[in-house]
Amino acid sequence: MGASASTEWDESDLIMLSALEHYSYCPRQCALIHIEQSFDENLFTLRGRALHQQVDEPEGGVEKGVRVERALPLWCNRLGLTGKADVVEFHGDTPYPVEYKHGPRREKEHDDLQLCGQALCLEEMTGQAVPKGAIFHHSSRRRREVEFTAALRQKVEQFVTEIRAMLTSRTLPPAVNDARCKNCSLQDSCLPSVVSEQARLKKMGRELFVATDGLIG
Repeated sequence: MGASASTEWDESDLIMLSALEHYSYCPRQCALIHIEQSFDENLFTLRGRALHQQVDEPEGGVEKGVRVERALPLWCNRLGLTGKADVVEFHGDTPYPVEYKHGPRREKEHDDLQLCGQALCLEEMTGQAVPKGAIFHHSSRRRREVEFTAALRQKVEQFVTEIRAMLTSRTLPPAVNDARCKNCSLQDSCLPSVVSEQARLKKMGRELFVATDGLIG
């Protein structure tokens, strides 16, 4: 299916904005959540859930002269993206999305991709350019401003294509079994150590078969 501005998406083809963060962090985690509907809780997800409860009630108003919308539904018909923004400030006519995260800044750009996806939605919805937004890190009580560069926008569009292909094929990517798994709430569903060990043994078996076969004759 194409992705023109007039595309009529089936509900099953829509990509949640949160999937951008999940896929960037770990494609297998994204598949477990968005294909198999697996979502287990741990300390980190509970903290995140508690934080988002503060901004999950739709509400609009003016704060310090700035129009603020909370829990604002978002969509981008061109890409088939949908979701919700924690907070959108309007500085004049320019939307400024703010995403709340309970922990410190991550080394990678997982959060930035989700926020940039929100910007693409807001641009289509309002017809206004959205050059920047912010991540509010609850642990430090500080905002980190994110510039929506051409490279970041391109990566969002690339990930949307890859996520949609994964969801359409209902393919579960292989387990990585690395440092990312330590704090993942889906360890019991993913079983990274078991799956990766099975894959390692299968690979050894194939290599052993090839090596033995080469000695025959």
